Amino acid sequence: MLKVHTVVVGSGAAGLNGAHRLSRYGVKDMILVTEDMKFGTSRNTGSDKQTYYKLSLSGSAPDSIRSLAQVLYDGGCVDGDHALCEAALSAQGFFKLMELGVPFPHDTYGEFVGYKTDHDPNDRGSSAGPYTSRYMTEALEEAVRQEGISICDHWQVIQILSDGEALYGILCLDTEKGNYILIRCTNLVYATGGPAGMYADSVYPASQFGSSGLAFEAGALGKNLTEWQYGLASLKPRWNVSGSYMQVLPRFVSTDKKGGDQREFLMDYYGTWEEMMDMVFLKGYQWPFDARKVSGGSSMIDLLVYRETCVKGRRVWLDYRTNPGGRQIDFQALSEEAKGYLRQGDACQDTPYERLCRLNGPAAAFYKEHGVDLKNQMLEVAVCAQHNNGGLSIDAWWQTNIKGFFAVGEVAGTHGICRPGGSALNAGQAGSARAAEFIGAHKDWERTWSQEKEKDFLSQAERRIAMGEEILKRWRAGNKKGLAQRWKAASEQMSRCGAMLRDREGMEQMVLEITGELEEMEGKRDKEYITTEQEETRQKALFYRYFDMRLCQKTYLAAMLDYMDHGGKSRGSAVYREEGQTGGGQIRIPGLTAFSLDGPDGRAHDHEVQEILYDREEKNCHIFWRKVRKLEDIPEPQAFESVWKAYREKQMYHV
Repeated sequence: MLKVHTVVVGSGAAGLNGAHRLSRYGVKDMILVTEDMKFGTSRNTGSDKQTYYKLSLSGSAPDSIRSLAQVLYDGGCVDGDHALCEAALSAQGFFKLMELGVPFPHDTYGEFVGYKTDHDPNDRGSSAGPYTSRYMTEALEEAVRQEGISICDHWQVIQILSDGEALYGILCLDTEKGNYILIRCTNLVYATGGPAGMYADSVYPASQFGSSGLAFEAGALGKNLTEWQYGLASLKPRWNVSGSYMQVLPRFVSTDKKGGDQREFLMDYYGTWEEMMDMVFLKGYQWPFDARKVSGGSSMIDLLVYRETCVKGRRVWLDYRTNPGGRQIDFQALSEEAKGYLRQGDACQDTPYERLCRLNGPAAAFYKEHGVDLKNQMLEVAVCAQHNNGGLSIDAWWQTNIKGFFAVGEVAGTHGICRPGGSALNAGQAGSARAAEFIGAHKDWERTWSQEKEKDFLSQAERRIAMGEEILKRWRAGNKKGLAQRWKAASEQMSRCGAMLRDREGMEQMVLEITGELEEMEGKRDKEYITTEQEETRQKALFYRYFDMRLCQKTYLAAMLDYMDHGGKSRGSAVYREEGQTGGGQIRIPGLTAFSLDGPDGRAHDHEVQEILYDREEKNCHIFWRKVRKLEDIPEPQAFESVWKAYREKQMYHV
């Protein structure tokens, strides 16, 4: 057993920033635990121009912390204190990254000129290019190593030990050596990212899994789990096809499983080629699926792609070699927005590939570097999960309802229905800074437990170790499906019924299946049954990830079903099938009446937050609804002297 004051789990931009700031705040009894320093979303993801959203830092247009906070808050289902903290710390986090070497561009006079991103009324976006988050991670890792912070690489968390009120520690599997490590700690900074493994159709890096299920099992509340971002992405490599990938007007092609029977399916819906191309162009600006942009909007494209892949079982490709319909494009017949943009960018060449090279050469080069030459090959795409706007419920210092357990980055549920593009990168930096400051201000705290409690926690850890080895042996002895097959089936089922399109019958059936499987996995352990034979470490690691993923799926599905029971309809990232009928919905997918849909709910629940508690004894979920913590209820700052006094006396930590 190790005993450490604070453990940071995760080596993405949020986790590394948290560790670095903890060290600067004087927390030296600390380690960083990660499955692999080179894994994770921050280091392995991007887009045609990955955005970092922050306070405006150029020009004469007015901006303020409160106005930025208002934009974040207006995303719906957002707590005002989180919006204000993320706005207030945005410049601090941005300048720290710049000082560490992240190449955010500025002009001759030092102004960090910005641009508008989605859901952004100001020019608050900045970018260091397609690999912004990678640059952030690399710079922060170097800063962490310079601090001399201990890094425990290839350690996978397989259990969070708590009594539902306070933290005891974590249990890890060393995935290289195969042994188990119990770490007792006062604080845990959880930076494990979103639950990337839940979906088969995913743009998360293949190395990213998430560990939200273990947090739910430990008693951490979930928040806004229904809210996601889904959008078009390539499958190999996994990459968002947003921005210029759509604006150059590629051809959308559907094929059978073997790549034959090509057809341009978008014209099943659109009346003219120009109308269809205008919507494809808008998809670049409006990349995330949005229920409000289906009827007469660009998000109908996402539903049409979903119909081809998840309902018809076909494959969908982007073809940059040939224009839609194999036709010469009459740019004059396009919308003013589309033709104006392409002409301004001098991107009216004969083929989509030529236009992409002119408009954004690095975007074309990216795929060639990853084995797909868009000049000569089609690119397979699907509607993929990209970001979870919900997550663990936290307070204004990013602490969960479990004392000592902090959640930062995507695993923290600070976003709501929609959010400005790039705000997630800022949220990770702001949240990890908040958690580190709080822990640093209370670094003398040390949690103690009774001998009886400690014995119970040790027993929990023993049962978790036994569970992995026993179930693997039982499944193998019974010649049941292998772990890889189970994972594939479970994630594909989630993509079909609990992603962008949500189907009650499918979700209910899935919950029943997961419940039965969890009961099998979590059944009573017979100590005499435990084998001393060592299963392969890789299989054990995969099993514990699978266990976490199934816990996670059950909790998320319970939230989605409760949202429907609460009167929630299609909004934001998802549309919900009608119940009890096959037609009459406000949104329709042509030729597929079984998937007619409810219409957007008009943001009826914008000021409510759904929270969910997984009961590990009953193996079910308890769900609560509350009003958001209002931004307008937070008073303006007091006079400087009052704030200074509260700061010196550490009164500001009492929120």
